[in-house]
Parts: sequence; C-alpha cells; structure tokens
Amino acid sequence: MWLSKSSVGRKVVMSVSGVALVLFLLFHMAMNLVAIISTEGYNMICEFLGANWYALVGTAGLAFLVLVHFVYAFILTIQNRNARGSQRYAVAERPKGVSWASQNMLVLGIIVVLGLGLHLFNFWANMQLPEVLHKLGMHVEPATMENVANGSGYIAKTFTCPVYAVLYVVWLAALWFHLTHGFWSAMQTLGINNKVWFCRWKAIGNVIVTLIILGFLAVVVAGFFGLGALGTIECAAVCC
Repeated sequence: MWLSKSSVGRKVVMSVSGVALVLFLLFHMAMNLVAIISTEGYNMICEFLGANWYALVGTAGLAFLVLVHFVYAFILTIQNRNARGSQRYAVAERPKGVSWASQNMLVLGIIVVLGLGLHLFNFWANMQLPEVLHKLGMHVEPATMENVANGSGYIAKTFTCPVYAVLYVVWLAALWFHLTHGFWSAMQTLGINNKVWFCRWKAIGNVIVTLIILGFLAVVVAGFFGLGALGTIECAAVCC
C-alpha cells in the first residue's frame, strides 16, 4: 500500500497523525488550564471523561496515533540514515538552513515518548485505569476509586514534587522543539509549500505550539508554587 510502503506515503501518515495530535494537545491544554481557575470545575471535567465509552474510544484512538507516528518516524529516520550511508559522518557542523530540531527529531521524539510515559504514570494510571479495572471486575482499593476524578489533587501532588516539576519542564521543552519543526514540516508534506503560505503556516504553527506549551507550563508552575485555585488544595485533600 502506498501509505505504508513509500517514503512519501509514510511522511503523509506522519503529517496527518502529527496534526491530529497537535489538535488534541490544544484541547488538553485548554482543559488543564481550568484547574488553575477552578479545581471543582476541573474535577467535573475529569469525572465527565472518566472511563465512559467515548473517553475510552478517544484514548484508544490517541494511543493508536502516537504508536503510528512514532513507528513511522523511526522507520523514516533509519531509512534516511541508510540512504546517506557514510556521508552522515562526513560533516560535523550543521548544514546551513537546517535547524537543530530537524537533525534531532528522533531524539526529541524519544524524550517526548518518555515524558508521555511519565504523564500516564502520574495521571492516567491513577484516574482512568482504575475505573477500567473496576468495570472489568478486578479489585481496586476503595481509596483509589474515591480519587479517580480528583484531577486537581493529582496535579497538586505531582507538581509540588521538584523532581517531577523539572522533568515536566524538560519534557515540555523537547515537545516545543519537536512540534515547531514538525508542524511546518507536515504542512510542507501535505502540499502547502508555496512561499507565501508556507511562511504563514510556519508562523501560525509556531504561535499555536508556543501557546500550547505555555499553557501546560502554566499548570506546572501553578501546581509547584500553589497559585490560583491549585493553591487552595490542602495537603490532606491531595490524594496519596
């Protein structure tokens, strides 16, 4: 099949899946900002999503997109390295016009995936996963079930830890580099490559990605310093 066997087809799959993930991140960032304004409002959103069928379908779809995006990225990187052969060792300096991010997309992608794993450990494993296990008839501690919708509590618990706060900042920095390059690269792959609109989409992409990262960073900072509504969460109220 053209989309899976040709280099251009793989790039198209990567571009479409990447743009879809950027749109999800925009939604997820906007949702997380609610926690700074109202912990009750944020917890209501978490309860609404929970382990309902539509949330589970969405989670499965996102997992599929991430898997496809990463696998295709890995295949294309190996393919490009093999095509360059020994020439990849010939130049030590970065070629003119080639960004640092474009030369390190695989490394950035690995950091992003590792950060995603940390995020799943801190939040998904404590919220949606226990609900799924409970619905499957498996034993889940009552205290865990009581806190499955306490998203604000998990934010406070996670980001008051300096180690987690620093790790998330590193993750967000890698995500910014990965997305700013990936967005305009996707537009180019999808055919938006004339000089006028290519430059415009590059600027639009940079703005969107920067807003996404700043939004997530605001939640990390608010959680670490106890700002906004997150500052009203008492230690006893934070799930443990």
